Amino acid sequence: MSKQQPYLANQLCFAIYNSNRLLNQFYKKSLSPFGLTYTQYLVLLALWEKDGQSLRELGEKLDLASNTLTPLLKRLEDKNYLLRLRPEKDQRQLIVQLTENGKELQIQVEKVLDSCLTEVTFFPADKLREMIKDHQDLAAMLKERN
Repeated sequence: MSKQQPYLANQLCFAIYNSNRLLNQFYKKSLSPFGLTYTQYLVLLALWEKDGQSLRELGEKLDLASNTLTPLLKRLEDKNYLLRLRPEKDQRQLIVQLTENGKELQIQVEKVLDSCLTEVTFFPADKLREMIKDHQDLAAMLKERN
């Protein structure tokens, strides 16, 4: 890569920041009818993939510390989307499990987000997968160096 003047337009950090900001606005608008924040949606998404995860497992999957995750779980529990359970054999562990309401919400949310994403992005599926992979690779590389 040739040395360029550090203009805003040629900075990867700004491109990612700006895309992230705009995606967050998109998700905020799309999730508001369900009373969900983007981060709450991510928690539910992880549980829709695999229900009954431990707090630790969920934190690792979402890359969130337990002190960040706990209030999110509390709010989702208050909305009757999940339960936080302590197994009898190990009271130190916390298992997060979807309620029926939480399971039913998946269909509604996915329907809205799928139609919204189709309207907003015109990328073919293979391009979206490539973009996701590039961002995952970048995140892994940065995580390794921090």
